[in-house]
This record gives sequence, C-alpha cells and structure tokens, in this order.
Amino acid sequence: MSKQDGSNRLVSGPDVDDSTATILHVDLDAFFASASLLARPDLVGLPVVIGHDSSRSVVTAATYEARKYGVHSAMPMGRALRLCPNAIVLEPDFHLYSRLSKHVMSILDDVSPDVERLGIDEAFVGIAGLRRLSGGANRIGPALRHRIRAETGLVASVGAASTKHVAKLASGRAKPDGLLVVPDEHVLAFLHPQPASAIWGVGPKQQERLARYGLHTVGDVARTPLERLEAWFGEATGRHLHELSWGRDAREVRERGHEKTFGHNHTFSHDVVDRSELQGEILRLATGVGRRLRDAGVQARTVTLTVRFHDFRTITRSRTLPEATDVTRVLVETAWSLLDALGDLPPVRLLGVRASSVQDAADHGLLWDDTETWGSAERAMDAVHDRFGAAAVAPASMLRRERKRDDTGPSGGD
Repeated sequence: MSKQDGSNRLVSGPDVDDSTATILHVDLDAFFASASLLARPDLVGLPVVIGHDSSRSVVTAATYEARKYGVHSAMPMGRALRLCPNAIVLEPDFHLYSRLSKHVMSILDDVSPDVERLGIDEAFVGIAGLRRLSGGANRIGPALRHRIRAETGLVASVGAASTKHVAKLASGRAKPDGLLVVPDEHVLAFLHPQPASAIWGVGPKQQERLARYGLHTVGDVARTPLERLEAWFGEATGRHLHELSWGRDAREVRERGHEKTFGHNHTFSHDVVDRSELQGEILRLATGVGRRLRDAGVQARTVTLTVRFHDFRTITRSRTLPEATDVTRVLVETAWSLLDALGDLPPVRLLGVRASSVQDAADHGLLWDDTETWGSAERAMDAVHDRFGAAAVAPASMLRRERKRDDTGPSGGD
C-alpha cells in the first residue's frame, strides 16, 4: 500500500496522444481496505484501517479517508489510532484478497498476452500489439477499469507510458480511480518536478542520502552529471539514477508465471511453551527461507507465520513489507513480531515461516537500503555454506540452539 492519499491526483483527458503509451500499470486502489469493505458497504467513505485490533499490531492497509490523517501500511496500530482516533479497525481476510486478486489478473490476461504481475494488487500490461484491434491506452485503460469494477466491485487506477517506470508513477498520480496517460513528449515535464523518491528503488532512507547532496527532485538528479552521480553513489547506482531521471527504462513487460512461495515448517517432538525456544525455531526456519530466496534470485514482500497448537488448532498471521527483501534478518524480525503480537500462547506443536509475493531481485532496484550490509554478509555466508556445509557459519543464537540440541537430543524433523 502506498502513502498516496489522493491530494496530488492528476488524470488525463480522453484526447491526449496515446500513440507512444504502450505499457499500462494497473494498480488496485487501497486494495485490502477496498476488498474488506465489499462486505461492509456501510463503512464506505469512513476512515477504515485493516489490521489486528491490538496496540502491538501494525497496519496492513487503510482507506483514503484514513490516509489523510497520515495512516499508512506498516505503521504501528497504536500510532495509527492516535493519528486517527475515529478509525474503524477491521481484521484482514487474506483468502478474500487472494480470490479477488486472481479474478483481476484473469481480466488482465483476457485483454493482453503480455501481463507482468508485480504483486497481489498490481501488474504491468503490454498493449503495443493491440492498437489495431482494441485501440490505445485511452480506450483499453477505461475498459479495464470498468470491467474490474463491474466484476469485482474494486476500483483500479491506470498509468500509461512507453516505459514501466513512468507508467507506474502515472498510476500513482492517478489515484484514486483515475487514468493518466503520459506521452513521450511530456515525460520530462511529468518526471522532473517530482520528489527524488519517485525514482524506482529510492525509499525514505535513500531519499535522505540524496538530499544530503542537494538532490531533492528528479530534475535535480537529472541535472547532475553522470560522473558525479557515479562518484557519489557507485557506478551501478549512479547510472540507475541517471537513466531513470531522464525517463529511460529499457525493461520490457514479461510474464512472471504463477506466484511462488518459499516456506519451511517444523513439528516439535514435544509441545513447546518457552518463548525463547519458539523464537529460536523461527530463526532457523527463516534462515532457510532467506537462503532459498537468494538462491532463486527473488525477493518477497509478504511474511507469514503459521502456529499449530497442541490441540491441532492452527492460525496464520501475515505482514506485507514496505519493500521486497531476501534478507534473513528482516524475515526473522518480521516473523518474531508476528509471534509477539499473538501474546500468551497455549503449547505449540508446529511452527512455519513462509515468504510470498515474490519478484525478481534484479527488478527490485532498492538503493542503499539499511539491510544492504546484512544482505551482503548473508550472501557471503551462503557461499561458505556451499563450500563447507551449513554448520560452517551461522548466527550465534542458532549455534547456541544447535549445541543445546546436541546435549538433549533431536527435537524433530521438518
């Protein structure tokens, strides 16, 4: 979920030149919140927050009415309710979200053979070969939005441009419930006034680093010589910033296939009540998940914790991250926080950690992330594991746990 609250909305008219707009970015508006409101039409137009009603929980999504108070995803629920005391909290329904997402993606597949899913609520659609049969973005975009609303009750915004980067930015500016077509001749006028965070891969921390060099807008970045950007940020990052700031993005829309998940479960040989033992098992499971993500060259945005109790009652809790990751530390800390949010637990029989909503690591493009050093260290650990085995190097807390296992015997298999 973006922090877009609709205050900066920009849409195009039906007569704008769409001849160069060969890529659509279709993004469902406030998807989790809008989907939840389908069963609660009485709450439409009110500030609604999706998440668990606990001060230790975090916001999964929020309606635009709640966003205007500053509420956004990944914010602690306690803070969200302080910002918006009249907010109505609804529990998330991930089975509903998955079903609606599949319906929307099937609509996109009906329109074009070139659909690239970015997550549960957004996708790129290539329309370069559809103009003769279906028209351009000015016809296809509204038709898609109308069909999505008619068949699912959901609202989508669409951005259209000749590149994925600009199309994605355009859909964000069109929210809520809009279409923005950006012709090639207007790309720089559209791009350059926007904040530097509009560049794909630049998050809050990265934006702060750009600001230290006086780069506050995309135009500031564009007017900085490439050689200086490379000197400040490194060759790859400097060129990434330079190219996107000038609207150059050679990536094509390509089908990613069905979404994959990466997960591990563990059944204990005895029911466990000790919190530190549960945290230790989560550490082990998430370490394996992180390794599999890095081996596959993908990153995940959603972390899910599964807990099965002694009476076989099973619960799952999920959290969608602001940025996709393959960093074990992030996976572990997210899963730990999900465990903490459950409070006191009856004896636990099984734990599971799963990562989903995956995307190619090369497409993520995250610059100077706080976890970059951890990620580099973990990839170095992967190389050591490949050569010397998994026991050669591991987090200290895991090693302590393995020593305890050696002393007490095995605790069961995966």
